[in-house]
Amino acid sequence: MARNKILFLPGAGGSPHFWKPVATALPSDWPKEHFGWPGLGAQPHDPAVRGLDDLQKMVTDRMDGPVDLVAQSMGGVLAARIALEHPELVRRLVLCVTSGGVDMAGLGASDWRADYRKSFPRAAAWITDTRQSEPLPVEKIAAPTLLIWGDSDPVSPVAVGEHLLARLPDARLEVVPGGDHDVASTHADLVARLIAKHLA
Repeated sequence: MARNKILFLPGAGGSPHFWKPVATALPSDWPKEHFGWPGLGAQPHDPAVRGLDDLQKMVTDRMDGPVDLVAQSMGGVLAARIALEHPELVRRLVLCVTSGGVDMAGLGASDWRADYRKSFPRAAAWITDTRQSEPLPVEKIAAPTLLIWGDSDPVSPVAVGEHLLARLPDARLEVVPGGDHDVASTHADLVARLIAKHLA
């Protein structure tokens, strides 16, 4: 029986390399695909990409059957939207330090936009012009979901993961000690083990 493909979605940094250390630590025979976001971070611009809807279409256009979605930060908003709109195409979900379409400020999250703009001055304007993603009815997500958070992340604090855990019908929360917003990079082996167990 063919193994479901894993689609790796980065955050607003946009790099297709973000998830590579985790992916490399997963079984080599698991099919994997890495996405990068045109115009975000240091990625080349594409005038056809003007917002989250265009990025979501990029992903769904590559889904020719059920997949596992592994997503960080802003990528988690896309993954949650896809899981809601195309439940038949998402077998399992991994959301790492994401917002998932919830009220971040109300849960103690710091505003990342000024620091992002300093780090990526050439990034597309829309990524920092949008104040907040639209609220999502995450309680309708059917896919079993693994939530991975770091306990030292000011951008997406553990309270966000706990909020999603309380609302998602089938979810588990794993908190990584010392993990920041880049926990998937800094703790790649541990994160890979958690993901492997969830996707097995």
